[in-house]
Amino acid sequence: MDTSNYINTSPMGIENDSMSIITNELSHVSLPKELDSIIKRIIHTTADFEYAHLFEASNNAVELCKEALNSGCKIYADTSMIVAGVSKPSLEKLNCQTECFVHHPDVMDKAKQMGITRSICGIDMAAENNDFKIYVIGNAPTALVRICELAKEGKINPSLVIGVPVGFVGAAESKQMLKESGLPYMIIRGRKGGSTVGVAILNSILYDLVKR
Repeated sequence: MDTSNYINTSPMGIENDSMSIITNELSHVSLPKELDSIIKRIIHTTADFEYAHLFEASNNAVELCKEALNSGCKIYADTSMIVAGVSKPSLEKLNCQTECFVHHPDVMDKAKQMGITRSICGIDMAAENNDFKIYVIGNAPTALVRICELAKEGKINPSLVIGVPVGFVGAAESKQMLKESGLPYMIIRGRKGGSTVGVAILNSILYDLVKR
């Protein structure tokens, strides 16, 4: 079927058209300049304009994230979906890597033996490597809680935690815990969020750095 008369079939054209629509529909909302592109990419990913009011970041969060990425840091993600979704060309240009340990045999064994989530054990494994400067949590509130616990114990000091777990059990509470932890953060207040939102946030910052 010929769609060329009413639908833009160019990949970048579709994205550009989408961003124009989003910008137009947000014309009545005043977005902080440093967060503007992040919020719009979240909305582009979700088609949900409520994120313009739910997204929150600590002071200098974007700057700290860019400094870490420019240094060629490692990024820990709590889901394989995040690893798959983050822009590989952008990561390669900055010499950065994403990893997720929830399927690592040692993590799976430890979680089973201790009766705790693999997400917690994955954070414990990542915390052993100081090269992990950015943490992206899109699924597991327990991972976010563990980051806050380790930070309180002085065992982890990330440049940024993107805390956007989605759900009804512990999601909102874990994000509030992150907000109060003193760590640099980006969160979605309340129940909404998810791995795709985490990917959208990180990709927005990456695209800005590599001038995609």
